[in-house]
Amino acid sequence: MKPIKYAQIGTGHGHASKIADYQASPEFEVVGVAEPNERLKLQAMSSGKYDGIEWMSVDQILTNKDIQVIGVETKVADLLDTAEKCIAAGKHIHLDKPAGTSLPQFERLLNEAASKHLVVQMGYMYRYNPAVKMLKTFIEKGLLGEIFEIHTVMSKVLTEGSRKQLAEFKGGMMLELGCHLIDLVVDIMGEPEKVTPFLQHSSQEFDDGLNDNTLAVFEYPQALVSIKSAGLEVDGFQRRHFVVCGTKGTFHIQPLDAPSVRFALDEPQPPYKKGYQEIEFGNYKRYKVDVEELARWIRGESDPAFTYEHDLQVQKAVLQACDMPLG
Repeated sequence: MKPIKYAQIGTGHGHASKIADYQASPEFEVVGVAEPNERLKLQAMSSGKYDGIEWMSVDQILTNKDIQVIGVETKVADLLDTAEKCIAAGKHIHLDKPAGTSLPQFERLLNEAASKHLVVQMGYMYRYNPAVKMLKTFIEKGLLGEIFEIHTVMSKVLTEGSRKQLAEFKGGMMLELGCHLIDLVVDIMGEPEKVTPFLQHSSQEFDDGLNDNTLAVFEYPQALVSIKSAGLEVDGFQRRHFVVCGTKGTFHIQPLDAPSVRFALDEPQPPYKKGYQEIEFGNYKRYKVDVEELARWIRGESDPAFTYEHDLQVQKAVLQACDMPLG
């Protein structure tokens, strides 16, 4: 099959350099990249990450009939406006996280995409994590029993520049990193009955108003979920974890980015034994499967693994966890 023609709008998102994964994939041909902000464009051009890629205008990308899919990699504040233009132009999109800050706008975008049979793939980076896929298999097979608790943490130390950019959003670190965890929780547990946010500015070094120490508690009929994200934790990548406790077993992923798994079962489940055991996955190519899945969805070879409804539920829960308005 001919490669799918792909272009990217925006370079301001923290994950914008994933364009390299599309360049490396035989499924895609990267046609170009656009950055309407001249300062960001100059930064991107000097970074070396876009070498060999043609620079285009936004209009050139939107009106190019050969381009089938657009990666939306702007700053968070511009994600939804840009994504709506892409959908209006009849393009499939990869939309980086989170889905902006307006739930009605995101719902409108999804409804239009559905009416046009367009793919909206969200850029949540743990969806295809091998340890997460193993966890979901355990849950589907009933190896953990009835889930009554999930505890998860995703933190790091933010630079001063990153803090200033993020401070404009009330949700702070929950919006920046907690959204990745919320995506997994909603995938496993569904939409929560109640969300209680706790947002705190804890830094004594920076007086920027950023809520850099955040917690959200999700309530389900028989389960409680805690989601923690801070911008102050030294070597926070190593303590990023996702723990699921059920009546028949516990499944602990740590760290999340180069995952190791430690799980316990109440009885043998061949090839697994009773009690605790460990499996180490280590480094994996983070976006490789996302890129492959997107190609299959666009070609109609498989249905999207994550529905419009799921993504809308995730965004609603993200905004609730950030104590930000839903209207």
